Amino acid sequence: MDFTPTAIHAQKRTKTHNHAQSPDPPRGEHNPSPGAQRASTLCQNIKVHAAKFRIGLVQMACSLDPNENLAKAEWRIREAAARGAQIVCLQELFRSQYFCREENAGLFDLAESIPGPSTAALGRLAAELGVVVVASLFERRTAGVYHNTAAIIDADGALTGIYRKMHIPDDPLYFEKFYFTPGDLGFPSFETRYGRVAALVCWDQWFPEAARLAALSGAQVLFYPTAIGWHPAEKEESGAAQHDAWRTIQRAHAIANGIYVAAVNRVGFEGPPEHGLEFWGGSFVADPFGQVVAEAAHDREEILIAECDPRRIEEVRRNWPFLRDRRIDAYGAITQRVLD
Repeated sequence: MDFTPTAIHAQKRTKTHNHAQSPDPPRGEHNPSPGAQRASTLCQNIKVHAAKFRIGLVQMACSLDPNENLAKAEWRIREAAARGAQIVCLQELFRSQYFCREENAGLFDLAESIPGPSTAALGRLAAELGVVVVASLFERRTAGVYHNTAAIIDADGALTGIYRKMHIPDDPLYFEKFYFTPGDLGFPSFETRYGRVAALVCWDQWFPEAARLAALSGAQVLFYPTAIGWHPAEKEESGAAQHDAWRTIQRAHAIANGIYVAAVNRVGFEGPPEHGLEFWGGSFVADPFGQVVAEAAHDREEILIAECDPRRIEEVRRNWPFLRDRRIDAYGAITQRVLD
């Protein structure tokens, strides 16, 4: 199934306008030029939302039971909606504990198709509440090909699109390369009822190129579903610096791109005492100038609510016009691994 934004919008148009194809317009002075057609298409694809909207981040602890975690997530989405959230984002791989702490082929059984049972359940809930849901899932694409995927479900319950995690780590207790194939959909953003959103996933948050491309596609808010925590042996010496680096890099994405950035992390200790991870929570929202407007605690479940104002994006970009001053003619070398 094709989940590119263009394909999904085409599918929606086909369902909505099931008419016979119109013949090509005659050539002549009233036929738009290719440049005008491209400009018109761009305006249609990057619709600008002017109204404020509210986002909700669900920071929670996970049990060993996927169904229990789904039920908890649904309840937390209801709570967020009751507090005014219109777009709700769940943490990375919310249906399970963070299984990548070990390499175990049996854990591939946790994966599911997209569309699948989770998107169906969350789609029904989104339609009932009239909210957009961003849900991070373990996707089974086919036998032997699995992805770490964020699904964007619009407020009518429809699956608007997916993003497949592009940057896959392989560190102690983060053995993701064993489970996940790198994504192949680029860094798209998606039109929703309330705003245009992009969703990158966890390790992606350390790569400014990914945030830039998501912003260039029109995203007003960039979500980062996350599962990051401390190794118990490292926390005393390096824990504060690690958390500060994580927070700083994402605030920098907000500043450099003039957009809202929302990071939602899990919380709690998972795994055996000597080989587990203490997930540090600390979910937060930064505005387009990097100011933290909402932030969760390190040690408890929490729902964050924050308002996003497109006028703030406009204001910041007018006064700090980083996108205007990019030297796109000089960046070709960035596609090389190193310059040697």
